[in-house]
Amino acid sequence: MIISIASGKGGTGKTTVATNLAVSVEKNVQLLDCDVEEPNAHLFIRPEFDHKEPVTVSVPEIDEKKCTLCGECSELCQFKAIAVIPDTTILTFPELCHSCGGCWEVCPEDAITKGKRELGIIESGNHGSLEFVHGRLRVGEAMAPPLIKKVRSYINPDKLTIIDAPPGTSCPVIESMRDTDFVLLVTEPTPFGLHDMKLAFEAVKTLKIPTGLVINRMGLGDDKVREYADQVGLPFLMGIPFDRRIAEAYSIGQMIVDTLPEYKEKFLELYQRITDIVEQAGLSE
Repeated sequence: MIISIASGKGGTGKTTVATNLAVSVEKNVQLLDCDVEEPNAHLFIRPEFDHKEPVTVSVPEIDEKKCTLCGECSELCQFKAIAVIPDTTILTFPELCHSCGGCWEVCPEDAITKGKRELGIIESGNHGSLEFVHGRLRVGEAMAPPLIKKVRSYINPDKLTIIDAPPGTSCPVIESMRDTDFVLLVTEPTPFGLHDMKLAFEAVKTLKIPTGLVINRMGLGDDKVREYADQVGLPFLMGIPFDRRIAEAYSIGQMIVDTLPEYKEKFLELYQRITDIVEQAGLSE
């Protein structure tokens, strides 16, 4: 089973839930941090990394001796990664390239070959029996989805896979949630939390993936998030109270389940509720 843990905005406690759920289940589980722009699950898991690899994408390289400046490649490119200055030269902008491959397919002179551009790196390792993988996007790079896709290539179908998705509702989030069995939304009981959680829930609905809700810092705001969840049929699966002890543990990179051991049972109950919903969804199909 693959569980993606997402949120409409940053700072809601998404990584807190992902890491504590992973270590609570303990056996036969892997945690993939797909928040590649700012991965921080490793700060809590503290894995021993034993593998590192660069991730690249294909970009066009022009052989100016062959190029006739016909402009077919630039006309095809919807992302303006190639520009032809008539009768003068041709320019490429690798940072804009989406690696679709169309330019080297349409070139009549076979003047375009595949070059490489580094997006970032993948690091993997273990913390006890927990397998951990994350990606780090290169500074200044805007193309997160290809790196997220590479992180997801490490999914082991024989294990429970927990994905810490990026915050928000943009393309990186959709790539992280794609083909998962369950999406767990994490929010906080504030007006901003409610607003962004609504956006996230609508995004998940379009993917038709079973969904549940965790409310972090309960007691901080009001009950409008819970009321909204009841209205739209979003199952409320767990509440984490606004507790100074939890905040202090987070501030020094400690797990809730290590500081407050009674929470391990709560996260195991959360996992069981998710399993029940996924099984029920499978039976209804």
